[in-house]
Amino acid sequence: MKLRKWQSECVNSAIEKYKKNRHFLCLATPAAGKTLMAAVLAKELKSAGLIDFVICFSPSLTVANSIEATFSKVLNARFDGVIGALGKSYTYQSMLHLNEEFWDILASHKVLVIFDEIHHCAGDSEDNVNAWGEPILSYIKNRATYTLALSGTPWRSDTLPITLSEYSDLNGKIKCDYVYGLSQAINDKVCRNPSIVLIDNENIVITKKETDTQTFTSFIELFNKNIISYSELVQNKTALKYILRRAINKLQTIRLLNGNAGGLIVASSVTHANDIHQLMTLYFNQDAVVVTHKQPNATHIINNFRQSQQAWIISVGMISEGTDIPRLQVCCHLSRVKTELYFRQILGRILRITQTSNEQAWLYTFSEPSLSEFAHRLDQEVPDQNILKNEHFSSIDSNNTKIRSHVLNNNEHEDDIKKITISLSDAVDKSSNTNDKIAYIDIIGNFRQQVINTFNSPF
Repeated sequence: MKLRKWQSECVNSAIEKYKKNRHFLCLATPAAGKTLMAAVLAKELKSAGLIDFVICFSPSLTVANSIEATFSKVLNARFDGVIGALGKSYTYQSMLHLNEEFWDILASHKVLVIFDEIHHCAGDSEDNVNAWGEPILSYIKNRATYTLALSGTPWRSDTLPITLSEYSDLNGKIKCDYVYGLSQAINDKVCRNPSIVLIDNENIVITKKETDTQTFTSFIELFNKNIISYSELVQNKTALKYILRRAINKLQTIRLLNGNAGGLIVASSVTHANDIHQLMTLYFNQDAVVVTHKQPNATHIINNFRQSQQAWIISVGMISEGTDIPRLQVCCHLSRVKTELYFRQILGRILRITQTSNEQAWLYTFSEPSLSEFAHRLDQEVPDQNILKNEHFSSIDSNNTKIRSHVLNNNEHEDDIKKITISLSDAVDKSSNTNDKIAYIDIIGNFRQQVINTFNSPF
C-alpha cells in the first residue's frame, strides 16, 4: 500500500523509537491520514512478530467504526474482537466498562494500543486524571507492549496534561515524536487550503428597559463590552439568514464544478439545529438533514449523508472531529463553544482532499474576538496560549468526590441551556418583559466580511 511521505516517515520513526520506549505521540493535522498511518504501523509490527493484537480507542462510535473498517482492510483480517480477529476498535466511553479479565490480555500478550484524539484523556497522576485518562494510567501505560497516541490538536482547553504525553520543563509545551502540520499538508497537497470568513456588521443596537440603548459598529466592539453573549448572536435570525445565505451561495458555486460537495452547519443545541433546519428548508429551499446525539440512528444518518449528494448536514457535537466526510467543503461554525481546540477540530472537517476539480474549503463564522484570534494563528501547530501551565490541578470537587465526566470539556452536547430572548423582525414584544437583565439586539446595519487565508502568504 502506497503511503504519503509523512506517513512513511512517521511509521519508521515509531518503529525506531519503540526499540527504546513503548510510547509514541504523533501530531498530524486533521484530514492528513492518521488512521491509515496507524494501521500500516500495526501491520509492520505484526509482520515483524512484535505484537499479537491491536486495540484502538476513539471518542465516538462513528470514528470507532471507521477505524475498524480501515484496520480490517489494511491488516487483511477481522478487526471485530471475535475469535480469530487481530483486534478491536472501542470508544473511550466503553473503556470505562471493561473488566479486569479484558486488561489481562496486556500482560499475557504483546499488544499495541492506539488512542485516537488522545487529548480527550487527561492526567498524569491520581490527582488530576479524568475518567478517560484513569484506565490508561491504571491498566495500559505500564502494561501495553507499545502505545500510539494520535492528535491533530494536542492540547486541552483546561490546560490539564494529556495522558501519556511529555512536556518541556522550560515552557510546558508538549513534546511530539512526529509532527505533520497543516502548512506542510497544504504544501504537499494532502489538505485543502482553508479560507476563514469572519462576518461582521456596522450597526448593532442593544436595548435595555426600552429607553436604554447602545450602538456598536462591530461585533468585536459589542462582545468586548460583555453586554450579550456569543450564544445570543448565533441565534439571531437576521444574522443567521445572512451567514447562511453566504455559505449557501459559496457551496452552490463549488457544486457547479463538484456536484458532490457538501456543507456542514455546527449548531449550538438541538433546538438551535432544528431552527436552522427550518430556515434552510423553508426559507432557503435547501436540501438539509439534522443529526444530533438525541437521535438513536445518528450514525446511520451520518453514513447516509457521507454517501449521498445531499447538500447540507446540521450537527450538534456529532461531526466535530474524526468523522470522515471528505466531500464537505463549506462549514458554518455556529456553536457556542469558542475554544481554539474546537475551532480547529471543526475546520478539520472540510480539509480532506478528494481529487476533484474544485478543492476549495470555506469556513464561515462571526467576527468574535476569540474566533478571530484563532483564525489568524492557524500557522501555529500548538499555540503558545494553550501550553500546559505549571500549576497543580485537582479532579476533586468540594464534596471530595472524584469527577467522572466523560463528555467533551466544552459540553457541546448539552441542550438544557437557558432560553435566550432576542429582538428580531419577528421578536417578542419588548414591553411585555420587565426583566431588566435582558438585552435585546437589533442588527440593522450593513454586513461585511473579512477573509483570512493564512497559508496563501508568499513568504
